[in-house]
Amino acid sequence: MMKNKVYTVTLIGIIIDQVSKMLIKSNMELFSKIVIIPKFFSLYYVKNKGAAFSIFGNMPCLLTIMCFVVFLLLIYYIEKEEKNLDLISSISFGMILSGIIGNLIDRILYGSVVDFLSFKIFSYNFPIFNMADTFIVCGVILYIINVIICEKGGAYDSRKRKFKRKN
Repeated sequence: MMKNKVYTVTLIGIIIDQVSKMLIKSNMELFSKIVIIPKFFSLYYVKNKGAAFSIFGNMPCLLTIMCFVVFLLLIYYIEKEEKNLDLISSISFGMILSGIIGNLIDRILYGSVVDFLSFKIFSYNFPIFNMADTFIVCGVILYIINVIICEKGGAYDSRKRKFKRKN
Protein backbone atom coordinates (compact mmCIF):
# COMPACT_ATOMS: atom_id res chain seq x y z
CA MET A 1 0.00 0.00 0.00
CA MET A 2 1.43 3.32 -1.10
CA LYS A 3 -0.31 5.11 1.75
CA ASN A 4 1.94 3.24 4.18
CA LYS A 5 4.99 4.47 2.26
CA VAL A 6 3.73 8.05 2.63
CA TYR A 7 3.48 7.70 6.38
CA THR A 8 6.82 5.87 6.67
CA VAL A 9 8.59 8.68 4.80
CA THR A 10 6.70 11.18 6.96
CA LEU A 11 7.88 9.55 10.19
CA ILE A 12 11.49 9.34 9.01
CA GLY A 13 11.41 13.00 7.96
CA ILE A 14 9.94 14.15 11.28
CA ILE A 15 12.64 12.25 13.18
CA ILE A 16 15.44 13.75 11.05
CA ASP A 17 13.97 17.25 11.43
CA GLN A 18 13.38 17.11 15.17
CA VAL A 19 16.72 15.44 15.97
CA SER A 20 18.60 18.03 13.89
CA LYS A 21 16.81 20.87 15.69
CA MET A 22 17.45 19.23 19.07
CA LEU A 23 21.17 18.95 18.26
CA ILE A 24 21.33 22.62 17.27
CA LYS A 25 19.44 23.79 20.38
CA SER A 26 21.54 21.68 22.74
CA ASN A 27 24.93 22.50 21.21
CA MET A 28 24.64 26.12 20.11
CA GLU A 29 23.63 29.42 21.66
CA LEU A 30 20.88 31.38 19.93
CA PHE A 31 22.39 33.59 17.17
CA SER A 32 25.69 31.72 17.27
CA LYS A 33 27.35 30.57 14.07
CA ILE A 34 29.61 27.66 13.10
CA VAL A 35 31.31 28.03 9.73
CA ILE A 36 31.40 24.71 7.89
CA ILE A 37 32.57 25.84 4.44
CA PRO A 38 33.95 29.40 4.54
CA LYS A 39 32.00 31.94 2.46
CA PHE A 40 29.42 29.26 1.52
CA PHE A 41 27.82 27.19 4.32
CA SER A 42 27.35 27.76 8.06
CA LEU A 43 25.19 26.57 10.90
CA TYR A 44 23.53 29.69 12.27
CA TYR A 45 21.00 29.14 15.05
CA VAL A 46 18.01 31.46 14.81
CA LYS A 47 14.32 31.28 15.66
CA ASN A 48 11.74 32.22 13.04
CA LYS A 49 8.16 33.09 13.93
CA GLY A 50 7.24 33.38 10.26
CA ALA A 51 7.39 31.12 7.23
CA ALA A 52 9.95 31.20 4.43
CA PHE A 53 11.67 34.59 4.18
CA SER A 54 9.96 35.39 7.53
CA ILE A 55 6.61 36.10 5.85
CA PHE A 56 3.69 36.12 8.28
CA GLY A 57 6.24 36.70 11.06
CA ASN A 58 3.86 39.07 12.81
CA MET A 59 0.93 36.62 12.49
CA PRO A 60 2.16 33.31 13.97
CA CYS A 61 -1.35 32.10 14.88
CA LEU A 62 -2.59 32.59 11.31
CA LEU A 63 0.49 30.79 9.99
CA THR A 64 -0.06 27.86 12.37
CA ILE A 65 -3.72 27.60 11.31
CA MET A 66 -2.78 27.77 7.62
CA CYS A 67 -0.18 25.00 8.06
CA PHE A 68 -2.67 22.85 9.94
CA VAL A 69 -5.29 23.32 7.20
CA VAL A 70 -2.77 22.34 4.50
CA PHE A 71 -1.82 19.31 6.62
CA LEU A 72 -5.48 18.22 6.88
CA LEU A 73 -6.10 18.74 3.15
CA LEU A 74 -3.05 16.69 2.26
CA ILE A 75 -4.08 13.85 4.59
CA TYR A 76 -7.59 13.92 3.08
CA TYR A 77 -6.14 13.75 -0.44
CA ILE A 78 -3.80 10.88 0.44
CA GLU A 79 -6.62 8.89 2.02
CA LYS A 80 -9.07 9.61 -0.82
CA GLU A 81 -6.62 8.99 -3.67
CA GLU A 82 -4.73 6.10 -2.10
CA LYS A 83 -5.30 3.82 -5.11
CA ASN A 84 -3.88 6.45 -7.48
CA LEU A 85 -0.65 7.02 -5.56
CA ASP A 86 2.58 5.85 -7.15
CA LEU A 87 5.96 5.49 -5.48
CA ILE A 88 7.24 8.96 -6.39
CA SER A 89 4.07 10.78 -5.28
CA SER A 90 4.09 8.73 -2.06
CA ILE A 91 7.65 9.82 -1.32
CA SER A 92 6.93 13.45 -2.22
CA PHE A 93 3.76 13.59 -0.08
CA GLY A 94 5.67 11.99 2.81
CA MET A 95 8.39 14.62 2.51
CA ILE A 96 5.85 17.47 2.41
CA LEU A 97 3.94 16.08 5.39
CA SER A 98 7.10 15.59 7.43
CA GLY A 99 8.11 19.20 6.78
CA ILE A 100 4.71 20.57 7.69
CA ILE A 101 4.52 18.47 10.86
CA GLY A 102 8.12 19.21 11.86
CA ASN A 103 7.56 22.95 11.70
CA LEU A 104 4.09 22.67 13.28
CA ILE A 105 5.62 20.87 16.26
CA ASP A 106 8.00 23.81 16.75
CA ARG A 107 5.29 26.45 16.30
CA ILE A 108 2.91 24.77 18.74
CA LEU A 109 5.50 23.88 21.42
CA TYR A 110 7.85 26.87 21.17
CA GLY A 111 6.01 29.62 19.25
CA SER A 112 8.74 29.71 16.60
CA VAL A 113 10.70 27.45 14.30
CA VAL A 114 14.38 26.59 14.76
CA ASP A 115 16.33 27.48 11.61
CA PHE A 116 20.02 26.77 11.23
CA LEU A 117 21.10 26.03 7.64
CA SER A 118 22.75 29.15 6.25
CA PHE A 119 24.09 29.42 2.71
CA LYS A 120 25.87 32.29 1.02
CA ILE A 121 25.67 32.01 -2.76
CA PHE A 122 27.66 34.56 -4.82
CA SER A 123 27.57 37.14 -2.01
CA TYR A 124 23.80 36.55 -1.52
CA ASN A 125 22.87 35.39 1.98
CA PHE A 126 20.12 32.88 1.32
CA PRO A 127 17.40 32.89 4.03
CA ILE A 128 18.23 30.53 6.90
CA PHE A 129 16.12 27.35 6.91
CA ASN A 130 15.86 23.89 8.46
CA MET A 131 15.40 20.26 7.43
CA ALA A 132 11.58 20.54 7.48
CA ASP A 133 11.78 23.39 4.96
CA THR A 134 14.10 21.27 2.83
CA PHE A 135 11.66 18.36 2.88
CA ILE A 136 8.75 20.60 1.85
CA VAL A 137 10.63 22.19 -1.05
CA CYS A 138 12.16 18.92 -2.29
CA GLY A 139 8.82 17.12 -1.92
CA VAL A 140 7.00 19.76 -3.97
CA ILE A 141 9.69 19.74 -6.67
CA LEU A 142 9.64 15.92 -6.82
CA TYR A 143 5.85 15.91 -7.10
CA ILE A 144 5.87 18.50 -9.90
CA ILE A 145 8.48 16.51 -11.85
CA ASN A 146 6.41 13.36 -11.37
CA VAL A 147 3.25 15.07 -12.62
CA ILE A 148 5.06 16.43 -15.69
CA ILE A 149 6.50 13.01 -16.53
CA CYS A 150 3.14 11.27 -16.04
CA GLU A 151 1.32 13.88 -18.16
CA LYS A 152 3.81 13.32 -20.97
CA GLY A 153 2.95 9.64 -20.90
CA GLY A 154 5.71 8.42 -18.64
CA ALA A 155 5.52 6.37 -15.49
CA TYR A 156 7.89 5.16 -12.80
CA ASP A 157 8.54 1.42 -12.89
CA SER A 158 9.42 0.58 -9.29
CA ARG A 159 10.62 -2.94 -10.22
CA LYS A 160 13.23 -1.57 -12.63
CA ARG A 161 13.70 1.64 -10.62
CA LYS A 162 13.51 3.89 -13.63
CA PHE A 163 11.06 6.02 -15.57
CA LYS A 164 9.60 4.57 -18.75
CA ARG A 165 7.39 5.97 -21.49
CA LYS A 166 3.87 4.61 -21.84
CA ASN A 167 2.88 3.40 -25.29
